[in-house]
Amino acid sequence: MGTLSVQQNKVQKRLRRLAGEAVADFRMIEEGDKVMVCLSGGKDSYTLLDVLLHFQKVAPVTFSIVAVNMDQKQPGFPEHVLPRYFETLGVEYHIIEKDTYSVVKELIPEGKTTCSLCSRLRRGTLYTYADEIGATKMALGHHRDDIIETFFLNLFFNGTLKAMPPKLRADDGRNVVIRPLAYCIEKDIQAFADFKAFPIIPCNLCGSQENLQRQVVKEMLADWERKTPGRTESIFSALKNVQPSQLADRNLFDFTHLRIDETAASRFVNVLNL
Repeated sequence: MGTLSVQQNKVQKRLRRLAGEAVADFRMIEEGDKVMVCLSGGKDSYTLLDVLLHFQKVAPVTFSIVAVNMDQKQPGFPEHVLPRYFETLGVEYHIIEKDTYSVVKELIPEGKTTCSLCSRLRRGTLYTYADEIGATKMALGHHRDDIIETFFLNLFFNGTLKAMPPKLRADDGRNVVIRPLAYCIEKDIQAFADFKAFPIIPCNLCGSQENLQRQVVKEMLADWERKTPGRTESIFSALKNVQPSQLADRNLFDFTHLRIDETAASRFVNVLNL
């Protein structure tokens, strides 16, 4: 690729800066880590790998990278694209072949959303593989918009205040998931992918589905941002500034034993003594 334009250079610098801040804030990568970078063939994961390869050159800690793609046996999946790309970069890579496509098509009725089941099957396989190859961190390409959208999906449809944390330990304790793009916005990632000309592989299984709830939420947030610029940034800031005592989760805050503080100074002032 030739010299970047001024605007392209700004986007690249911004992505690297914000990803660096996220990595530092959550201590995502440490000395000696083996980071398994999960590549789907989409813009987010290509950007993630590009950023981490840059960090590998300039970071004050030494860590290794192994790229992993899961071939889910979707019809027409171009199996040669990612291996060729990895070889061009000279990065170590593995392709996991597992026919989750057939499982999803068998279990999910025609016209229903496949994303949830597909994601669970893929995640379980990748968790197991990360453990198998001794990866200490598993890097995913979710960005700030993904995190906010997930927050509202859980709020509206699952009745939980939950999103995607920038760093997560799996329930069995065997995997630590990191999301270095957690502070990056999708608009920048799309622009970066466009001028880097990544060989994007579309998802034939779910990418074309209409009326996904996530798409509805995405459009809602885009509309809010148009009407009130900066609202999305404010929402993300709120996710980093949680005050449990101002919510209603009895497991998160001890409301049961909340009493007045007998040692606190009284607010009442006796005017007769003035």
